Amino acid sequence: MLNTDLTLDYIYRKSSKNSTPKLLLLLHGYGSNEEDLFSFESELPQDFFVVSARAPIALPYGGFGWYDINFMDSQKFNNVAQAQESISKIRTFIAELIEEYSLDQNEVWLCGFSQGAILSYALTLQNQGNIKRVICLSGYPAADIIGKEISGRYQNLEFFVSHGTEDAVIPVEWARKGDELLKELELPYVYKEYKSGHGLVPQNFYDLLGWINNNL
Repeated sequence: MLNTDLTLDYIYRKSSKNSTPKLLLLLHGYGSNEEDLFSFESELPQDFFVVSARAPIALPYGGFGWYDINFMDSQKFNNVAQAQESISKIRTFIAELIEEYSLDQNEVWLCGFSQGAILSYALTLQNQGNIKRVICLSGYPAADIIGKEISGRYQNLEFFVSHGTEDAVIPVEWARKGDELLKELELPYVYKEYKSGHGLVPQNFYDLLGWINNNL
């Protein structure tokens, strides 16, 4: 059931743990919706209160986006103003979820695919806040969205980054910028490439689950 009581519309799965659960927030890609990443929630550890958010911009041909993309102009590819507005909404949404569902405010995880991964990079590197683990699937760190001010002061922050070498939507060369950036920031991370397109192959998913369980 779609919930509409907070800043972003969302669906969720409760944790079966009696203690204060961790928040795992799923951010879908451009043109998709909240059901996409949520399709594998049954595979995720019960430590998590899993929330999948719907992006705020309804697209003309169905689906939703976090910001508009100009496919005709590589110099103005991302609508940065809309991206920053979505980042602000996600921050507010996280705070609302923690309060509404009594979640662990020190254990926020993000998992973004494509455009959701791009925003996960930006949101965290601009200001880590209470985010501890970040999963970036088939995305890249967009310099125009992240901005010039990267704090470089991060605590207990780790990333899992993966990409397909045959991705025709976001070239793997763009994804490798994440590998370079995280290395430069001296953050602990895992970077993996798979012979795949713009999506998750089984080995990618198994590696992701292994990383999640190792970081609980």
